[in-house]
Amino acid sequence: MTRWTDRRILDLFGIELPIIQAPMAGSTTIEMVVEAARAGGLGSLPSAQLGVGQLKDALVKIRAATDAPVNVNFFAHVTPPADPVAQMRWRAALAPYYVEFDLDPAAPVAGAGRAPFDAAFCEVVEEFKPEVVSFHFGLPDNALVDRVKATGARIVSSATTVAEALWLEDNGVDAVIAMGFEAGGHRGNFLTHDMTTQVGTMALVPQVVDAVRVPVIAAGGIADGRGVAAALMLGASAVQVGTAYLFCPEAKIPAVHAQALADAGDDSTTVTNVFTGRPARGVVNRLMRELGPLSENAPAFPTAGAALAPIRAKAEAASRNDFTNLWSGQAARLAPRMGTAELTRTLYQSALEVIEARTAR
Repeated sequence: MTRWTDRRILDLFGIELPIIQAPMAGSTTIEMVVEAARAGGLGSLPSAQLGVGQLKDALVKIRAATDAPVNVNFFAHVTPPADPVAQMRWRAALAPYYVEFDLDPAAPVAGAGRAPFDAAFCEVVEEFKPEVVSFHFGLPDNALVDRVKATGARIVSSATTVAEALWLEDNGVDAVIAMGFEAGGHRGNFLTHDMTTQVGTMALVPQVVDAVRVPVIAAGGIADGRGVAAALMLGASAVQVGTAYLFCPEAKIPAVHAQALADAGDDSTTVTNVFTGRPARGVVNRLMRELGPLSENAPAFPTAGAALAPIRAKAEAASRNDFTNLWSGQAARLAPRMGTAELTRTLYQSALEVIEARTAR
């Protein structure tokens, strides 16, 4: 029987299957993390929308449910300074929607946003010692990275270009996630903000593999066994899968998001900044068509979402997805419909079947 031939990620993380459940803030649940880990893959807990206390509570529950390796994911962005002018410009752009839903455009709004990795989060890592710590948007400062390394955790981050992959290797990561342009959710870019030059998975993965010495994890447009098998052929040691897990019952997404995913085709998504202020791929909806998809009026990440929250709530209550960030990759239609554990095992087994069928010819 065919077996996975590149064991570097398996041995590095201490997992059985080269399948990483992507950390998707707002959508990933504790149950999803546990089920992916129990199945032999790497369950990943996103923390960007959690407070320190919430993260601790989640890790207590995960550790009580499984002793399998897990990944805790953090954002490595820098919190932008207050910019009242940018916020006023954004509120003005949204004002017609406020009026449409009988909301006061001048009413103050508050939003949790996304919190970057800091000393307080680092203390949680030091306390719970997750086997893997991953970052998005580069890496935090060197002192924090050194503290994470001292816990014994393996450090991973996303690259959207070869230059970013080389930078990550030079700054001490144990593995690189090569994130193709097909991937759903926030782009992991940090050295460039030019979306016109972002690279697709098929071109990016082998070039990153050739450029770095550390093992590479392929991400973007992978939703079934064929994609997993292709990643191995391109030189990846493992894959990170996101959108396919959003179809699992353990996912936590609004009904309008679930329906958008069910209806999505290959050309249903685009990259937009109108939901958070940073480019991310999702299913096209009204806000993206009318204000974007990439708008100069969107304030700096992650501050754009706060003013959208009241409109989104009103629309979702009316079963409308017009103002919801419908994160999705380009391969949603390929995703199997099953639970997290079964999906994790199926992605691996079906990839082996594809490889075996090809090599038997």
